[in-house]
Amino acid sequence: MAAICVFCASSTSIDRRWLDLAREVGAELAKRGHQVVSGGGCVGMMGTLATGARAAGGHTFGVIPQSLVDLEVADHDADELVITDGMAARKTILIDRADAFLVLPGGLGTLDELFEVWTTATLGLHNKRIVLLNQDDFFTGLLEWLNGLVEAGFVRPTGRSAIRVVSSVDDALDALEDFG
Repeated sequence: MAAICVFCASSTSIDRRWLDLAREVGAELAKRGHQVVSGGGCVGMMGTLATGARAAGGHTFGVIPQSLVDLEVADHDADELVITDGMAARKTILIDRADAFLVLPGGLGTLDELFEVWTTATLGLHNKRIVLLNQDDFFTGLLEWLNGLVEAGFVRPTGRSAIRVVSSVDDALDALEDFG
């Protein structure tokens, strides 16, 4: 069983299809015997991911800062819930706890987490798989921009290749499991 950290939206004002995607990912991770590691929220895709995992018999581990607990958005149904004093501590625990990372659609927080794990991987601080699920071309604009950074010499090709991009849930889970 691997601990898969999933980064995704916590927004409550997104299209239903993204919530359905998160529920499917959580359920499939659980069915394949993986633990779901998340930001510890009960709202948006993050909450739906954890609910989907638990409904399929999976184990969930959440990490959330006290400030978000105070806003009453903590996933108190998590099998394990760690409360930190801030966002930086949260990311450190998420990175340490995870065996691999799966990035789903999301906003600024999701992008922050993606760039944190990607940067630390390119610096050799960890050797963990990073998979980006580009469902419905959600990340295509970002990927085009990143490819432009490679072409301009700002990002090494090896740095860009540290992220595996897939377009389906099955491909994402296969990519996470194929890491060796």
